[in-house]
Amino acid sequence: DEPIDRGNWSGRLDFLLSCIGYAVGLGNVWRFPYLAYRNGGATFLIPYVIMLTIAGLPLFFIELAIGQFASEGPITVWKVSPAFSGIGFGMCLVSGMVSIYYNVIIMYAVYYMLVSFVNMDTLLPWQTCNNTWNDHTCRIEPYPALNKLVEGCKLKWQTASEQYWTRSVLMLQEADGLEWLGGVSLRNCLLLFFTWILIFACLIKGIKSTGKVVYFTATFPYIILIVLLIRGLTLPGFRKGIDFYVIPKPEKLLDPKVWGDAATQIFYSLGIGFGGLLTMSSYNKFRNNVYRDAILVACINCGTSIFAGFAIFSLLGFMAHVTNQDVADVAQDGPGLAFIAYPEGIARLPVAPIWAFLFFFMILTLGLDSQFAMMETVISGITDLFPHILRKRKLSFTFFCCMIGFLLGIPMSARGGIYVLTLFDWYSGSYNLMFLALMELICLMYVYGFRNFCKDVEMMVGYQPNIYWLVTWLGLTPLALIFIMIISGIYYTPAYYGDYKFPSWAEGIGWMLAMIPVAVFFLVMIIQVIRYGVTDAFKPQSDWGPALPEDRTGRYQRQINNAFQPGQINDAFQPGQINNAFQSGQINDAFQPGQINNAFQSGQINDAFQPGQINDGYENECELGVQNVMNGKKLPPPYNIANEKYIVEKM
Repeated sequence: DEPIDRGNWSGRLDFLLSCIGYAVGLGNVWRFPYLAYRNGGATFLIPYVIMLTIAGLPLFFIELAIGQFASEGPITVWKVSPAFSGIGFGMCLVSGMVSIYYNVIIMYAVYYMLVSFVNMDTLLPWQTCNNTWNDHTCRIEPYPALNKLVEGCKLKWQTASEQYWTRSVLMLQEADGLEWLGGVSLRNCLLLFFTWILIFACLIKGIKSTGKVVYFTATFPYIILIVLLIRGLTLPGFRKGIDFYVIPKPEKLLDPKVWGDAATQIFYSLGIGFGGLLTMSSYNKFRNNVYRDAILVACINCGTSIFAGFAIFSLLGFMAHVTNQDVADVAQDGPGLAFIAYPEGIARLPVAPIWAFLFFFMILTLGLDSQFAMMETVISGITDLFPHILRKRKLSFTFFCCMIGFLLGIPMSARGGIYVLTLFDWYSGSYNLMFLALMELICLMYVYGFRNFCKDVEMMVGYQPNIYWLVTWLGLTPLALIFIMIISGIYYTPAYYGDYKFPSWAEGIGWMLAMIPVAVFFLVMIIQVIRYGVTDAFKPQSDWGPALPEDRTGRYQRQINNAFQPGQINDAFQPGQINNAFQSGQINDAFQPGQINNAFQSGQINDAFQPGQINDGYENECELGVQNVMNGKKLPPPYNIANEKYIVEKM
């Protein structure tokens, strides 16, 4: 049942865990809890679940279904409508750009994990202020809460974890924004190389190897989150953090930005528009229940976000308690939470190095799953485009892609590399993802046709999508995507990191990163229209459909019969030859229904017989058949009685 030279998942659980690992990433741990507290605590769950229902789940299902149906990568799958092939190129570009900076974040997690392990018997380096990188603003113990005694009194100080991150790991004091990144950190550069080798080792056998790695990387974070939650609930001040996380603020529901944040978080959390979902599902068996998998993975992903919030905010409540700060002051998102706030809280726990090691090991495993999928998207997308060249050299090509990622990531390992990373993070996967998802809907629901798409789904799972899917695909989901883009535009803020505001020229570069996939989409559309013509460019190609012949039933079965255009068979055989080869109706007796599909895989019949060879082959078989009949022997398959009679008559 495996497509030739492409492969399948070894088991259904491989695919399910890979999807869970891909969808459950760093954003679930360091972004969702922050958005929840900022947008009304438990109230945020209302727009979050609604946006999951009308936008996230419908798009999630579409990408899984189209990949599984055609068993094609993100580029070649768009033979369903060649004019929209730019969607696949855009997906590969977005995944490639995000992979570059995502692996730098993994590199920092590896560094913190190694430091925690090395200092297992001593103090963590961010537990003290007497290190060479610390300055006079560093404090271990907080100032008294003077703002409660003197109104408006606020003292600016830095924690040891913040100075360790900015002055030791990043070495920002030696850089001056994007204008001067400083030199490349040899330590960070070598560690970045190591992380790319780690990614290559996990991708070395494609999905066969990653499908086994995810058994650990997709499940281990849950173990650590449970352990951290239990520990957090035993710390003083935990209730302060939990209350901050869950107490509802109903008035927030009237703020359109809250709804925009909910939709955006659903979009990024599920990994829609990156091509990873489409790529992973393309390795499924054709009749896998993709309907069930889509609902299950989406619900697990959102449940994980909510659960992670309790683990994170129980510790942030403890941190606010011991530092005499409000929870709002210690709650951050992105790298600030992972490498400043959380390490600071961990530093105040007993046997802190063990907890730090476990936490950063969790960050590593969360990042690896998403990185596997994004790199596989790029590799599979290009490999499927040039299968005859790259599939037999996939190992070398995988190593090549990893090394390109490493080279492009070197500027982010510089002393001011965090500014480059922030620029990529801010723009590379933003409006372009929403645009690509909208084009997916237009292509499959309106150009290809929702009726055709529903019939394709029925071929896989045995029944057509119900009214919920049709209402969302045809109306609610496109409107939700347009709403997200409008709200994102209204509330757009230029990129920044800490107190550093990015210059206008850097914003220009950022917008170029965002618009490259969009520009490529339109460029490819123009090329395909010129190549196929306006009408044919928007129609499915003749080879669109299930990859395996036995799965090509219904209207796709007719495509096999129409594989030879009128007149081609006459060109292959001279007039009268086919009649001499088989009497009327005997060709049906020679091949039982479906046997021709089993005898010849798709496309191989052309390679098996060069023009005219079938005549020579049949004449030789006739001579052999004459001898066999004369000797009283039966003819070997696939010859039957009809052929024997014919040969005897010829004698």
